[in-house]
Amino acid sequence: MKTTQRLLLVGVTGLVGRHVLDLALADMRVASVVSPVRRPLTLNHSKLSSPQVDFDCLDQGAPWWDADAVICTLGTTMKVAGSQAAFRRVDHDYPLAVARLAHGFGTPTYVLNSAIGADANSRFFYNRVKGELERELTSEGFASLTFVRPGVIEGKREEFRLGERILVSALRLTRALLPLRWRPNPAPKIARALLEAALEPMPGQHVVTADRLT
Repeated sequence: MKTTQRLLLVGVTGLVGRHVLDLALADMRVASVVSPVRRPLTLNHSKLSSPQVDFDCLDQGAPWWDADAVICTLGTTMKVAGSQAAFRRVDHDYPLAVARLAHGFGTPTYVLNSAIGADANSRFFYNRVKGELERELTSEGFASLTFVRPGVIEGKREEFRLGERILVSALRLTRALLPLRWRPNPAPKIARALLEAALEPMPGQHVVTADRLT
């Protein structure tokens, strides 16, 4: 069994990120996890280190950029961000900055939690931001790069999202009638796909589509 000595996780306070962290800490293939956070984590674990950082001013010399793989689940909503510029900073600029620092230290694998509609040419702002990030990550030169593109994410969030809750409820009622790609994607399945792409990296660029996450 291959052991990944250094796994770097960013975005662990979100719904999917929490599941990735739990899975990584329980996985025998993972020897250590570094999870940079803005606010202190209450979780204590022998494998886990969670340095507090300012994502607007990351420490470019921090040793934990030198990892075996990065999993990025950073993301926000327009409501929380408050503006398109703030949204873009969290969903585009931060993940790209992490990628560049990690790659600069020799990290070979990067796995991103993206979105089903990611398209740099989309007329929809959310999809365009996700697509632009994917496009720029492609040019970074990672040996293994994976985009996991879930649709509607199913799971219990810390913050209340009325629109998302209504949509998930409606999709659950019609699940059997929907094509696989439009069915809700449970957060644990998304997390598992992210972790497996990091621990068992395949050379080149890969996409995990929503129909594989139901």
